Amino acid sequence: MLDLKKNYNRLILIALLTICISGISGCATSPYVKPTALLSGMPGVYHRVEKGQTLWKISKIYDVDLDEIVRINRISDASSLEIGQLIFIPNRQKQQSMLIKYTSEDFIWPVSGKVISTFGQTFNNMINKGINIQPYHNQDVVASRSGKVTFTASDFGNFGKTIIINHNDGFSSIYARNSQVFVKAGENVQKGTIIAKAGSAGRDKNKYLHFEIRKGRMPQNPLFYLPR
Repeated sequence: MLDLKKNYNRLILIALLTICISGISGCATSPYVKPTALLSGMPGVYHRVEKGQTLWKISKIYDVDLDEIVRINRISDASSLEIGQLIFIPNRQKQQSMLIKYTSEDFIWPVSGKVISTFGQTFNNMINKGINIQPYHNQDVVASRSGKVTFTASDFGNFGKTIIINHNDGFSSIYARNSQVFVKAGENVQKGTIIAKAGSAGRDKNKYLHFEIRKGRMPQNPLFYLPR
């Protein structure tokens, strides 16, 4: 009877060890996955987010409208995007060709700093149609993407010194609250070119850049386009 009990305990121990080893092995080989949508019946494919990818870049990879991806996956906060996360791409079964994948130039941060007001947030009693970035140290403002300067103003109301760059594909970017502007309307600028210095405007003397990305006339959430 004692031997049977020992054998039974030994079998239980072996089974537990097997389960633990399998679990450890699974954790070591399986990447982190955080599905953002559980959609039954809708054709599509899940994309696993890679390092440096933005929602805009993912939309270009599959040639699907960014707004559709945001709506389907119920994404309200771009900062919630994580490496390894699964994003549902509707009506697609695979990525598009490399030509489509990299035809559109990515946006870069116009200034290095802290986001103090996000898209859609009420700031100074106004709905923010972009983001406000407070520079860390260097106040140089660069073109977020190559294009043509279509507008500059030395005093554009609450926006102060303002620049608008047209990117020739339906997108434009706006840089406001500058202390200095180094470009003129009609100039072509390359991504990363210094175009201004961040400053202040109106009664608000705090120094930060107001930055917008627009598709046509519609404001977009810049955090969906900027790399983390």
